[in-house]
Amino acid sequence: MQEESFYTLEMQEEMKEYINELEKEQAKYPANNERSPVDIRLEMEQGGGRYAKPILLEEGIERMIPSDYGDIPVRAFIPKGQIDGIYLHIHGGGWVLGRAHYQDQKLKDIMDDCNAAVISVDYRLAPEHPYPAAQDDCEMVALWVIENAVKEFGTDNIVIGGESAGGHLSASTLIRMRDKHNYTGFKAANLAYGVYDFTMTPSQRLWGDRLLVLNTPLMQWFYDHYVPAAKRSDPDVSPLYAGLHDLPPALFTVGTLDLLLDDTLFMHSRWFASGNKSTLHVYPGATHGFDGQPTQLAEKVRAKMRNFISDAFRI
Repeated sequence: MQEESFYTLEMQEEMKEYINELEKEQAKYPANNERSPVDIRLEMEQGGGRYAKPILLEEGIERMIPSDYGDIPVRAFIPKGQIDGIYLHIHGGGWVLGRAHYQDQKLKDIMDDCNAAVISVDYRLAPEHPYPAAQDDCEMVALWVIENAVKEFGTDNIVIGGESAGGHLSASTLIRMRDKHNYTGFKAANLAYGVYDFTMTPSQRLWGDRLLVLNTPLMQWFYDHYVPAAKRSDPDVSPLYAGLHDLPPALFTVGTLDLLLDDTLFMHSRWFASGNKSTLHVYPGATHGFDGQPTQLAEKVRAKMRNFISDAFRI
């Protein structure tokens, strides 16, 4: 684990204050695990309840990627001129919520700072499309990117990454591309507070009801929508149990107030022990999704991720 010298006491106090306000705000609304996914998605799309309406940027491009499962939509940000690499992004949302167009500014910043073509997968969501739909979609888009990288973008430098469920789907995609398509050419993986064990690591099981973006009942709700209990230890579902050899350098990022802390700690350890380069950044007092919060820490961490992506393109 690397020490983060920029994470000052002032920033840690700002994080504590933000968390206090976050808990007060979340307490005003019904728990998501007691609601319908359809109702939550409508609020996320239109803005309502605890959700702000997504801000769409004019630079965002909607494309359809052909696949064995039908056309898969992606949200793309393509810089003008020569491109240094491609960032294949996979969003979070517990395989039930979220869309590719909910992070336009974050993706545009990656395009600008990394001179990257950014492709974000708008995969199918559960429970309407349970396992393996999301993983199949991400695999198919990854395959398209690999096969068309040079022709379409003039480079075969590809980095994959995502947040939360997107971290899980990124790891799953890397393993599928290695095992099913004999491809191990990804330059790096940017894995932020991902889910790697659907049988629940100790930090997931022991967290309880305290809601800091996630809690134990909400994780169970996500799992129940996505995959039957009998399949949750399958390595294709829980990549912590898969062979992790021949995978690219990874940056693992997580906060200590995230019930998925153990997922990141365990996956980093197995990634490194399997012979891959791995960097772990753990931020004291930070919650799930902290890099998307309006804090100084979030701004610094997003910049570190962009630097990691840019550095990978130059390897």
